[in-house]
Amino acid sequence: MSHGEETHLDDRITLDADGGALLRGMAIAGVGGLAGAVLLGMGDLAKLQRAYLLAFMYVLSIALGALWFVAIQHLTNAKWSIAVRRVAEILAGNMGLIAVLSLGVVVPMLAGSSDLYVWLDHARVEQDHVLHHKSAYLNIQFFMVRWAIYFGFWIWLGRRFLRLSVQQDREGGDRISASLQRISAPSMIVFALTLTFCAFDLLMSLDALWFSTMFGVYYFAGCVLAGYSTLGLALMWVQSKGLLATAVNREHYHDIGKMMFAFVVFWAYIAFSQFMLIYYADIPEETHWYHWRFEGEWKVVSALLLVAHFAVPFFGLMSRHVKRNKRSLAFWAIWLLVVHYIDLFWLVYPQGQPDVPFGAVDVLCTIGVLGIFGAGAVWRAQKVNLIPTGDPRLADSLAFENI
Repeated sequence: MSHGEETHLDDRITLDADGGALLRGMAIAGVGGLAGAVLLGMGDLAKLQRAYLLAFMYVLSIALGALWFVAIQHLTNAKWSIAVRRVAEILAGNMGLIAVLSLGVVVPMLAGSSDLYVWLDHARVEQDHVLHHKSAYLNIQFFMVRWAIYFGFWIWLGRRFLRLSVQQDREGGDRISASLQRISAPSMIVFALTLTFCAFDLLMSLDALWFSTMFGVYYFAGCVLAGYSTLGLALMWVQSKGLLATAVNREHYHDIGKMMFAFVVFWAYIAFSQFMLIYYADIPEETHWYHWRFEGEWKVVSALLLVAHFAVPFFGLMSRHVKRNKRSLAFWAIWLLVVHYIDLFWLVYPQGQPDVPFGAVDVLCTIGVLGIFGAGAVWRAQKVNLIPTGDPRLADSLAFENI
């Protein structure tokens, strides 16, 4: 028996039947939400595809944020996070299910639909010099190759982190920890490249004439913010069921809150830097993207992001006491997940339309994709311990204190 296990015999560490009701509820919400979205959206397939893309990129951002969290903890040999790492491993290990959900984006593309991506319209590509010039990259064949690489790597990495961590529960020792640290170093480079190009492919290419080299980092900032927020809420739900009662404490929540605060600032820094460089250069091929977002009803959304995604949570999360209180931290985690959704809505929708077309189809698609993702995570959580009991550094995590 490892030291971590001896330290933690009093805590319940397996979900068992506690997740049954949540699993069923999420599965029903997922299937029902997607079915409702399809029924409502059949009359406007372009709208349905855009709503699904929004929901998919939102859920993908949560999983990518969790995958980054696990990788960076191993890379830095962090000890504080060991007690909370397994929940992130479960979220990141759900990439296979997200790959299945990606069919809702990929199948219409393979069917030849150009409702979202004009670069799929061969006639338009031949008529437009810029699109024709970009066609060596923006074509369905090369896109599918890249898509397979993205998800092949993410699925492999997420499952390997989880599988080896669970194996360590049985075997203990330092060998697996050292192996996970070796994997994490090169994986972070590939992770950065795959996330960046995925953001280019699915979000930036919605306007195939626009480009920003900072766009991948912008999406990454939202991913990490969503990952930390979801991790905090998931841990609170687990503890509400009587699990990990003493293993996860205010010290761990404090650090999660600090990272939420840090990435609120990082997101604002990247968002402003991208805007400032494009505004200063004043190149028409770049400025039109912001021009759409500063006209009509989108002006309100742009102002809302400035206030709700940066100014309000910046001051709201600054206090040490807020980050050490589960109720206040839960409020800000939910707040950040909502404004992250608004941010993605702002990225996906405005192309050439002055009105904000948010509606029931968007809500149902989001409920559907989130429900299925959540059901998959709960199903996986029922099969493993919710804390890495075999990690020899677990005692350090349990005794961790913020200075």
